[in-house]
Amino acid sequence: MTPESRMARTDAVAGWTMVAPACLVILLFALYPVVDSLWLSLHRSLVGVPELGTVFIGLDNYVALVRDPVARRAALVTLAFVGCSTLLELSGGLIIALVIHERFRGRGVVRAAILIPWAIPTVVASQLWRYVFNDQYGLANLLLYGDRIADYIPWLASPVVAFGIVVLADVWKTSSFAALLILAGLQVIPDDLYDAARVDGAGMWQRFRHITLPLLKPALLLALLFRTMDAFRVFDLVFVMTQGGPGDATQVLQFYGYQTLFAEGRLGYGSAVSVAVFLLILLLSLIYLRAIGSRLLERRPS
Repeated sequence: MTPESRMARTDAVAGWTMVAPACLVILLFALYPVVDSLWLSLHRSLVGVPELGTVFIGLDNYVALVRDPVARRAALVTLAFVGCSTLLELSGGLIIALVIHERFRGRGVVRAAILIPWAIPTVVASQLWRYVFNDQYGLANLLLYGDRIADYIPWLASPVVAFGIVVLADVWKTSSFAALLILAGLQVIPDDLYDAARVDGAGMWQRFRHITLPLLKPALLLALLFRTMDAFRVFDLVFVMTQGGPGDATQVLQFYGYQTLFAEGRLGYGSAVSVAVFLLILLLSLIYLRAIGSRLLERRPS
């Protein structure tokens, strides 16, 4: 064995030694719940009925999930939520990033203030928006109608309005995270390109269209991936604000899985819902990385 190969082997052993604790934590706290949920989803198990036992039924829970009209409705609501919230968050994040990227007095304070909604726990933010749109003492009715209590609107009693409010709450909380990712992309664009464009007489819109937007594509795609994955996992907003109502207007797949798993005690079927959401997110991520992600590593010809 040559000295170079011996040194490389020593470096590899040292590297694995350092990352081994983190890998062990991931295996214990991330991989095990997934495997356990997958195992439960292949069984029929009911909480509070131990005499029935845990019966292996194969893919019957997944077949029932595909045929379940409530699950299909929850899937449509989830897709609508993901589409609306992701589009609005990327648009809002881009505008925020463009504003805080400019040089002005107090920029550091503004950047810190914009990140406050993202730092607030989701449960707290959900309670805040639930208070704002409360039909009896909410801030929205107070600002619109004042003391005319008879005119107060039951915002969360309307299916369309309730869905829009949940989307609004998610956009308010997470747009700053998208802005942070996009801001990182803005900061690596050379100022020389903008200076040269100004010399050539390019206006603000032309600079944005031909310089900022093309060079910002990797950051936008990264923000799109992260926000799409996170939007599919939405649960606490719905749990605190609407409990999936009115009717099933805001019942997303994660909340439906919670109801079947904990409220109804159907461990197998609820686990199947959770595994289906996990596989859906994994599939979308793989499609994204295969179709678009490789472009993030491409170098533009000089």
